Amino acid sequence: MSGFSADWLTLREPHDLRARNPAVLDAVTAVLEPLSSVRIVDLACGTGSTLRALSPLLATRQNWKLIDNDLGLLARATATPVGKHATVNAIPLDLNRDLEAALDGAVDLIATSALLDLVSEPWLDRLAVEIAARSIPLYAALSYDGRIALTPSDPLDAAIVTAVNAHQRTDKGFGPALGPAAAGYAVARFEALGYSVVHGESDWTLGPDDPDMQSEVLTGWADAAHDIGALSLADTRAWLGRRRDALAAGASSLRVGHVDFFATPSATR
Repeated sequence: MSGFSADWLTLREPHDLRARNPAVLDAVTAVLEPLSSVRIVDLACGTGSTLRALSPLLATRQNWKLIDNDLGLLARATATPVGKHATVNAIPLDLNRDLEAALDGAVDLIATSALLDLVSEPWLDRLAVEIAARSIPLYAALSYDGRIALTPSDPLDAAIVTAVNAHQRTDKGFGPALGPAAAGYAVARFEALGYSVVHGESDWTLGPDDPDMQSEVLTGWADAAHDIGALSLADTRAWLGRRRDALAAGASSLRVGHVDFFATPSATR
């Protein structure tokens, strides 16, 4: 499952890369580097951003299985140039139906980015139990956690943020989504299963030099607020118009909260 356009994934990738928490990445590489080779499964890989972020940090031999249900995104992901020490295989799967098949076989790391906030509590429970049953570490990056800060402030900001967070909890293909609660829930779930978890913020910080990304995010928020029915169309359009004016004036900045974590079975620590 991905559900996002290649253009959007391409636009957000440099911001995702900049936001990834370095302490969490260090924890991942510290576990994997001693291995002579590593087998990594990337769930909902999209265009391959996790591959491009993590692979260069690992000197060891790597075999990546990239899993998504979008054949177009998989084609882009497998076109990523990788070093001679890495091989990449694309596997089209529906993670709602075939999660267990994605996890089967010899695996040293499960990785995913920007997925967990889209899934339901039962699906995340299923993921955690299946991963724990196999004693595999999980690196989960860029889960949206509901924190949004906008500059300059606007009287409708709070209402928009509330609407966005409500929209994040609607069904994204896995049942009612955990949305902003996903990262906290996942960390607690893995700890309850006996995992050690390193976690930290991985916020987008968007300023005047990021007009395209800001514009796309603001438009998406306005659409979400309208879809959820929390604000009138007139109020939503007025808010977006004021935000675009600030963006055009070089006065707009956004901070969007995300969380990264790395969960490892205690026996591997």
